[in-house]
Parts: sequence; C-alpha cells; structure tokens
Amino acid sequence: MSKVIKARNEFTVVVKKELARQHRDANMTTRVLVRDIMNSPVVSAALTDTVNDVALKMKDQKVGSIIIMEGENPVGIVSDWDIVSNAVVKDVKPSTVKVSDIMQKLHSIEGEEGVTEAARMLRQHNIKRLGVVYKNRLVGIISASDVIAVTPELVDVISEKAAIVRGETGRSAGSVSGYCDECGEWSDLLQFADGTFTCEECRGEEVIS
Repeated sequence: MSKVIKARNEFTVVVKKELARQHRDANMTTRVLVRDIMNSPVVSAALTDTVNDVALKMKDQKVGSIIIMEGENPVGIVSDWDIVSNAVVKDVKPSTVKVSDIMQKLHSIEGEEGVTEAARMLRQHNIKRLGVVYKNRLVGIISASDVIAVTPELVDVISEKAAIVRGETGRSAGSVSGYCDECGEWSDLLQFADGTFTCEECRGEEVIS
C-alpha cells in the first residue's frame, strides 16, 4: 500500500508542477522585464544641435528617435515623426531649426518594471517610446514595437485603447480586451471612464460565467 501511496504522491507532484508551469507560461507577460527588451546604448544629441544634425545621426545609427541631452541630463526626445511634422511639412530648412524647438518630453520607466507597465505608460501618455532608467541614469529606450514584439497580446493596450482615449474610434469601450488598470487582471469587458480602463469585477458588476 505504501508503494501505491508513494506513486500517487509522486504523480500529484508532477501534475502540480505541470499546472504551475502552464500558469507561468500563461502569465509570461508579468515575467518579461523592461530591461530585457530595451534598446541600449542610448543614441543622443546635444540640445544645441539642429534638426538636420539629428536627422543625419538617425540615418547613420539606423534609429527612429534621438535622446536630447543638456550636459549629462536627458531633457527630451526627438523622433522621425517630430522631424516630419515640425520641419518637413512646414517646408522649413532643417539646418535652421534647433532640436530644442521640436523635442518632446521624455517619459521614463525603471528597468525592473514589467512590460505590462510599459504598455500602460505608453498608452497613458499617448507616446511610442519610453526612456529606461537604472539608478537614476538613462540606460536605454523601449518602444511600443518592442513591447508588441515580445507580448503581442498587449497590442490593444498600446493601440486600440489609446485610440479610445483619444476619441479616434467609434468602437464601444465595453468591448475592449486588455489589462485592468485597477487590479492588473486580464478582461474582455474593459470600460473606459475617468482616464482608466476597469474590468467588471473592479466596477462591482456581477460576473456571469
């Protein structure tokens, strides 16, 4: 009988380990850290550089954005879109425009944060890139495409939900899937109100199984 019990216990342990592995795999998103997928080192330019200087550096380094530095401090970010929308379409000579005139605010995230938090911040600020900070120092950049590349399920957090926030879609917010801003759990019935997306449980609604 003891051999039967031992075998049964061993089988139970194996089953529990497999269920645990499946649970971890299902929650892969929570285990991917920003530092694991960030782009580093940071490509930067000086605050006194012109748009033409930055555009040439983007071409040489094959990047879509440049961090603007004032001494050792990051003070902004310029993307290819900023150049197009603030110089090219205005028919302004790039060599006459300072990057300080077109740069955007650089939002940052700690490298130890998960990619889910990065996706939320990208959506919250309606931006495509975040600076990555470690010990108060800028060490990398993470973009929306970086997040989506490793966790495709977060595409709605960055794009569809962002479109709802901006009022660019007529789709009902109640039909949006994604991570709840309150509890962090996945829901297929998120609703947008007062700047946050919440699931049915956090709204106090009865969940129908």
